[in-house]
Amino acid sequence: MGSLERSKKKVQLWKKAIVHFGLCFVMGFFTGFAPGGKASIFSSHVVASNKSQPVEMLHQQVASTPHASNVNRSLIAESPVPTPLSSKESEPAKFLEKEEEPKPKLLPRRLAIIVTPISTEDPYQGVFLRRLANTIRLVPPPLLWIVVEGQSDSDEVSEILRKTGIMYRHLVIKENFTDPEAELDHQRNVALRHIEQHRLSGIVHFAGLSNVYDLGFFDELRQIEVFGTWPVALLSANKNKVTIEGPVCDSSQVIGWHLKKMNNETDKRPPIHISSFGFNSSILWDPERWGRPSSVQQTSQNSIKFVKQAALEDETELKGIPPEDCSKIMLWRLNLPVSKSPSYHLSTTGSTDASRRKI
Repeated sequence: MGSLERSKKKVQLWKKAIVHFGLCFVMGFFTGFAPGGKASIFSSHVVASNKSQPVEMLHQQVASTPHASNVNRSLIAESPVPTPLSSKESEPAKFLEKEEEPKPKLLPRRLAIIVTPISTEDPYQGVFLRRLANTIRLVPPPLLWIVVEGQSDSDEVSEILRKTGIMYRHLVIKENFTDPEAELDHQRNVALRHIEQHRLSGIVHFAGLSNVYDLGFFDELRQIEVFGTWPVALLSANKNKVTIEGPVCDSSQVIGWHLKKMNNETDKRPPIHISSFGFNSSILWDPERWGRPSSVQQTSQNSIKFVKQAALEDETELKGIPPEDCSKIMLWRLNLPVSKSPSYHLSTTGSTDASRRKI
């Protein structure tokens, strides 16, 4: 009997649990279809009754209701709310109104080809070569230094050039000359033939060992299109005067040549000095580009003479530099007499010992 009563009680407990679970399930199922709450009904009523009012008023009404914290914000989020523009946004941006200024194009520098002949008769060639190398070293690249010297047993020039850090080419001629000026002209022609053979494109300038430069000169040199010329100040040794030789210009246009002395005397000279002009190297291998017949170049054995004639025949292509003030001196030439330097020999050991014995 005790076991039957226990089993009946367990069956009743299961029935109660099943009925309770079913009631909860049914209530939850129907609760899901019920409205969200009073707040949502109230908010929808507010929106429905105030469609004609501005959106700003809607915000004020919602904020003033006691259930503002429970209002469904999704309805407000769906309506577009115009926001006032700030003063910075209302004003047009200045950088948009201004047109972007075009950036200047950076043109590459032209190659400066500096030709320096060295006379074998100059006893101070090593000193002047080092001084000129220190000047050229300060010139911005690209620059090519062509040094031409006569055949010699000394390696002084080669050693100096190797230590300069400058891009250079060292040419040596085998011919012997008794006239120093003829030797220098031949060396210049050798350098021009080298430029022509290798088609080195740049602006050629003949820089003597005695030349002294303003560094701005090389910037002006690179601006030459075809031919360019400039005044040169000649400083003579043991003379208290300076002579100025070079072009007479109207702005950058060359209208004549003269030699101006310190006492305001004017004396006509041969029109152009080797150190007072420069030219585009392409005229050596492409003369037709500049309106020159190619046959003249082929038959000419003297490149220096050919270039001078080409520069003087058409002075419209010959421009004075600097273009703003052609009378500005940017190059000085030291006219030093060439003489044999005194030789100083160190005494040998035997002679030193003999002199000690005499003392």
